[in-house]
Amino acid sequence: MQTCVSSFCRVVFASLGVMLGTTGAVWAADLGQAQAPVVEAPFSMPPSWSFHITPYGWLTALNGTETVRGRTVKVHASFVNIVEKSDTLVGLMGNFEARNGRFALYGDLVWSSIGFARNNVRTRAPAPGVTTTVGRALGLDIQMAIAEIGAAYEVARTGSLAFDLLGGARYWYQEADISFEIDRTVGIADLELVGARALARSGAVDWLDPVIGARVRYAVAPGHELFLRGDIGGFGVGSDSSWQAIGGYGFELGTYQGIVFSGVIGYRALSVDYAQGEGRQRYEFDMLQHGPVLGLSARF
Repeated sequence: MQTCVSSFCRVVFASLGVMLGTTGAVWAADLGQAQAPVVEAPFSMPPSWSFHITPYGWLTALNGTETVRGRTVKVHASFVNIVEKSDTLVGLMGNFEARNGRFALYGDLVWSSIGFARNNVRTRAPAPGVTTTVGRALGLDIQMAIAEIGAAYEVARTGSLAFDLLGGARYWYQEADISFEIDRTVGIADLELVGARALARSGAVDWLDPVIGARVRYAVAPGHELFLRGDIGGFGVGSDSSWQAIGGYGFELGTYQGIVFSGVIGYRALSVDYAQGEGRQRYEFDMLQHGPVLGLSARF
């Protein structure tokens, strides 16, 4: 009897062991599934900022008119003409752009000191109320700064072609001196006499133009890009009108310590028509500046 009971107990416990083992495995499997972390697709992070710094030279020619204290001269000078006369042609020129995805901030600065020889300026009729008391123009000197800031947004992209809209402001600062031969000794009290010359000095003149525009960028190949930009401004807020057109080609030269260097060549034209004052206080700058652009860009 005892032997039978012992045999029965062994069968029961063996069965329970099998059941418990199987159930434990199921529980363990269920528990493992419950504790398994849920893996979600990571959020797409916005692209980081990239920065472009481009010192450049603008080989400028000027065509138009300059009026200082009611005396007007017509200007027609090539880059070579200006270099021959100017002691300091270029002080500082540079462009900056910071881009994050579709959005970009940009800035541009031009400072120059330009001189024009006698054969590049011609005396024009003076402003109303100004008596002609000086002879032909002997020269024109202009110190000028142009600073531009703004933002750009990429509104469309098709393959290698991207289209940006731009908006910002362009600040102008000028000081101009025109020198004349003295024809008469009356009516020149507002001018400064230096030897046999009469100088018309403008003093500091500045204004601010709102600017809107667009830019097209085309990736020819990796590291090679064509670009074309145009804008208009002024609208009577600062100048009566202003426009600019820039076309160029950028090409990578190499990478050094994580900085990508590129060459930039192109052509830039900038026109403005600004005037203030009347009579002997008249100042006017109606000028087209244009010429090749050469630069070296660093991206990081």
